[in-house]
Amino acid sequence: MSTLLHRFLGRDTPLARLQDHAARLGRMQRVLAPALPAQCANACHVANLKEDVLTISARGSAVAVRLKQMLPSLLDHFARAGYPLQRIQVKVGLSEPSPTRRISEARIISSAARMQIETFAASLPMDAPLRAALETLVRRSSSPGLEA
Repeated sequence: MSTLLHRFLGRDTPLARLQDHAARLGRMQRVLAPALPAQCANACHVANLKEDVLTISARGSAVAVRLKQMLPSLLDHFARAGYPLQRIQVKVGLSEPSPTRRISEARIISSAARMQIETFAASLPMDAPLRAALETLVRRSSSPGLEA
């Protein structure tokens, strides 16, 4: 980091306090992870710490129920690690959406329209974005009566 950035982060600023809080949450995540069973380890994350109340986000209600059953042992685990907590609350977080594959509809272009588009695209400069788009359109489309 640059000296200017270090100087800015080193002061008692909201950004410096935020950086300290994020580092504290990271340390608490490293304490939490080994205390969890394997099926919960990747589905639970430290979300916040405020006034000795730790908030843990669980990905899904089943994981949240399992985590709530473990709260007494987790409080003890954190106390042994040097983080005495009043309470741990569990919140169900949203699961990460699975990447969906966009299904493109087949473009049907008549043979005459296809020839006109190809002719027009050929008249454009080789590096023209419009030419590339038109060539892609022709390549991905089908004519009536032909399979896509």
